[in-house]
This record gives sequence, C-alpha cells and structure tokens, in this order.
Amino acid sequence: MTHSDAPEGALDLPGYARVYSGKVRELYAPLDADGTPSEEVILLVASDRISAYDYVLDSVIPDKGRVLTQLSLWWFEQFASLVPDHVLSTDVPAEVEGRAILVRRLPMLPVECIGRAYLTGSGLAEYRERGSVCGVELPEGLTEASPFPEPIFTPTTKAPLGEHDQPMTYAQVEAEIGPELAAAARDMTTRILALGNEIAAERGILIADTKVEFGVRDGGLVLADEVLTPDSSRFWRAAEHEVGRPQTSYDKQYVRDWLTSPESGWDRGSGEAPPALPQDVVDATRATYVTAYEAITGRSFD
Repeated sequence: MTHSDAPEGALDLPGYARVYSGKVRELYAPLDADGTPSEEVILLVASDRISAYDYVLDSVIPDKGRVLTQLSLWWFEQFASLVPDHVLSTDVPAEVEGRAILVRRLPMLPVECIGRAYLTGSGLAEYRERGSVCGVELPEGLTEASPFPEPIFTPTTKAPLGEHDQPMTYAQVEAEIGPELAAAARDMTTRILALGNEIAAERGILIADTKVEFGVRDGGLVLADEVLTPDSSRFWRAAEHEVGRPQTSYDKQYVRDWLTSPESGWDRGSGEAPPALPQDVVDATRATYVTAYEAITGRSFD
C-alpha cells in the first residue's frame, strides 16, 4: 500500500513500514538494520476511525484509538493467567503514543471467534424462528436480553472489507482449523466472556457478546488484537438491564441507531456508503467510549 491510498489517520512513521490497513487499525513493521521489515514484530496502531454495517465512516471519534488500546491492555492483564497474549511493549513512537503497542507477529486463526452471553441482535431473530442461535440449541422461553445458561460460541467467517461475515457451524470451524484448535478457540472464547462478565458486572457493565482474535504460537492460542472493548463487544448498563426490551449500551450502538434513524437519511439497503456523523453524535460516542473505559478499569481517562 502506498502513501497515496492510505486511509484517514494513517501515518508515515520513520523506521517503520506500513504493511496493512484495516477498518480501524494500521499495522507497521519495524525496519531491521538493513532496512527490511521485521518478520517477528508488528506495531499495532488503533486509529480514531469507526465502522458500522461493514462500512468505515467518514467521521472519526476523538480518542477512540487510545480507549481501545488502553482498555485492551487492562484486559490482557486480567487474563494473564488464562491465556498468553501478543503484547511485547508499549514503548512506541511518540506520534502514536497511547494508541499503539508492539506485538508479536503471529499467524491468525481464519475464523471470527464470537461469544454470546445474552440473547440479542441477529441471534434473537434466529431464536424466535428456530429456538437456536447460530445452530446452538437454547432453552425455551428466552426473549430479548435474556441471559444464556452459559456463554455460547457462534463463529463466523472473516469476510473482506465491505462484505458480510457469514455464520459458521462448529463442524466448519473444525474443517477449517482442525478439531484441536477449534475446541481450544471455542473454550477460550467462552471462558474469556464468562470471566470478563464476572469482572465487568462488579463495575456495573454486562457484556452481552464479544469477538476475540487468536493467533497461534507453538501450537497453542495467543490472545491478539483487541479484547472486550466497545468496538468488539456489546456493553450494557447492569443497573438498567431488563429482560424483554432493548438495552442501554456503552458501545457504538449509538452510531448504528443514528445511521438507521430517519435523521440520517441513509437507506441501509441502498448499497451507498453512510453519511458522516453530526457533531453531537461524535461527541456522545466519544463520551460513551470513555465512560466504558472508566467504569471497567476504575481509572480516569483524561
């Protein structure tokens, strides 16, 4: 990728080569003494870009990259005894301080590992029709925001930017990565969500569902990318949780709701990119992300 096609927020960092731009992240490889990009280490930079409905929006959310990075680091510490992570150092270039980490370069699982602890979203429609979510059979009598007896694993494909991830059966995951890694990914995804909920519930937040990323090292899983952030998870306010109705969120649901409201003028089925966010939505989204960070970590963001 050349500088000319760099996305909003991408930087030229001396001593680093940019090797990938995702929806909201940039990956840079440190240059070795001979000027070749490192094969072992990656600088993972979280931008302030925001995505919704498989589009990267024209608007940015100030400080979002810092929130995602610092909250992920906090969670990596909480899960240290559960699963190794990819973090090597937070000693990063000044231009990206606070929103970047140096991580181990790993082969990544080609599967989106999604865990769900409550019934909501696309899972609710399937449950009403079939009594299951992503093929996982569930008890009768559940409704919007009902907790599951225990977290379930509902993997999807990893679709290219602009395309939709597709649900996968567990048998398809086994065929893709083998039965041992499939079982490890399923068990670790649900354990992370269960432990995350134990910790977050004490701080007034319920984690309805989440997506986690795993790399592989020495045949075992390594927790990578981000973990339990407002971008990768659905956070609800515990004090306001009430089964049978939509919940108040601490995540980018605020953005999704505006985009699908008459005020935005956008038709989700039109195939056209969404409009830029108005300033009040940008400000409210930033405040939501910061509030989630402060509630979970107990630390002041600013």
